[in-house]
Amino acid sequence: MVDSLGDNLDRALEKAFTRPAPKSAQAQMKYLVKQLKGTKAVAQALGVSQRTVERYVAGKLKRPRQDLRGRMEQEVKKRWQPQVRAKARKKAATTDGLVVSTRARFGFTAAAGTTDDARIRDITQALPPEFADQLFTARERGATERQLQQIAADGLARMYFRANDSRAHGLGVEFTDVERLDIEL
Repeated sequence: MVDSLGDNLDRALEKAFTRPAPKSAQAQMKYLVKQLKGTKAVAQALGVSQRTVERYVAGKLKRPRQDLRGRMEQEVKKRWQPQVRAKARKKAATTDGLVVSTRARFGFTAAAGTTDDARIRDITQALPPEFADQLFTARERGATERQLQQIAADGLARMYFRANDSRAHGLGVEFTDVERLDIEL
């Protein structure tokens, strides 16, 4: 299964971290308790009892179930180094842009007499800051995966297929059947 575009955006921001996030269950729980200001809030966020959180913090429990381990890692990464994450997002959205590398099916809507048959393509393309900003803003506002894919498709259409709007005017691109997707800042 291919990770969603939203997950790829999060992972791209995580690569900007200057220090590794806590790894052990005890360190992760201590971090979450500090961030959420109490064991009750952590218990609610993770879907476990407050006593379970207290046991992890005290070091009495060390190896969480796989599903709990995944939720703990996700909650820690979501809150880890927010200023570093914000700085990387701002840089991508104002000056650097991002690079989308994908293997997916691309189909086209174009002028009459041209081909619009969809086919699998491997594409690695830099997108300008405006598309990075649109993607991050949409992600923060809770956009669906389909909406994020449409923003990426618009960016790929403009930069790859229409050569920054210097040719193939009016060419619309459909981005489906994603086999691989990676985003780099």
